[in-house]
Amino acid sequence: MILVVDSGSYKSDWMFHPEGGEVVSFRGKGINPFFTSEKGIIKIVQQIIGLKLYFDRIDEIYFFGSGCTNPDRREIVSNALSHLFPNAFISVDSEVIGSAYATCGNREGFIATIGTGSNISFFDGELVQPTKQGLGYILGDIGSGAWFGINLVTSFLYKFLPQELYDDFELKYALNKEIVMENVYQRPNPNVYLSSFAPFLSEHKNHPFISALIDKGFEEFVQSNICLYSNYHEHTCHFVGSIAYHFKEELIKVCERHQIKVGKIIKQPIQDLYRYIMEREKLQNSI
Repeated sequence: MILVVDSGSYKSDWMFHPEGGEVVSFRGKGINPFFTSEKGIIKIVQQIIGLKLYFDRIDEIYFFGSGCTNPDRREIVSNALSHLFPNAFISVDSEVIGSAYATCGNREGFIATIGTGSNISFFDGELVQPTKQGLGYILGDIGSGAWFGINLVTSFLYKFLPQELYDDFELKYALNKEIVMENVYQRPNPNVYLSSFAPFLSEHKNHPFISALIDKGFEEFVQSNICLYSNYHEHTCHFVGSIAYHFKEELIKVCERHQIKVGKIIKQPIQDLYRYIMEREKLQNSI
């Protein structure tokens, strides 16, 4: 059996087809080797109810995840999966490559990720080209859930939010400076914590302050990511991630402002990715 995994920092999706049955999918916590150790990854996978029944039966694993950008980080994930799936061949790649397969297939195009974090790459039909972006939630991730979370939380703490938004934010999250500082500077996965405030954007997206913030985030993302490519007008740009998906109308407006050709906008790539991997394996096996 072939197991395909798509993992961000917040959640992970696992999909495979048991013999004689229907396609099965599971959801677990996110796996990012920049923030999670090998033992931590093992613990996360073991907590996915139902998946452990197949640990010895999986033959191949194709894992695409956040933070899997260099050999050392990919090895952390590979070692953890090898511990749990002793009979499986394991391939680990970045989530950008997974998103490229899910959106572009074998065609050229840009893949922009706007979820917990943000990034962009160009896929030439075979390989994802090197990029200057992907600087993480402190130096980059413009327009991402973490970026919006930073702007919301700091606006709240500095009391820059309009009063009606301030009152609602205070009632909903009961935050103070000490709570924020602890979660951002002392606890693991601060990017996921900051992204957890994104639903507030959706609830108030018609408010002028929030509407302007959303527009600013996407405008800065486009300027600092897509427009840096001199040929960005020539290729379709696909978007992957919860922020891109839930605010697709606002995102499209900003893209139209810059004459960007918008392709797919999908919340999560797992189904398209799984379909691509299975079709690729079928084709290779027929040769």
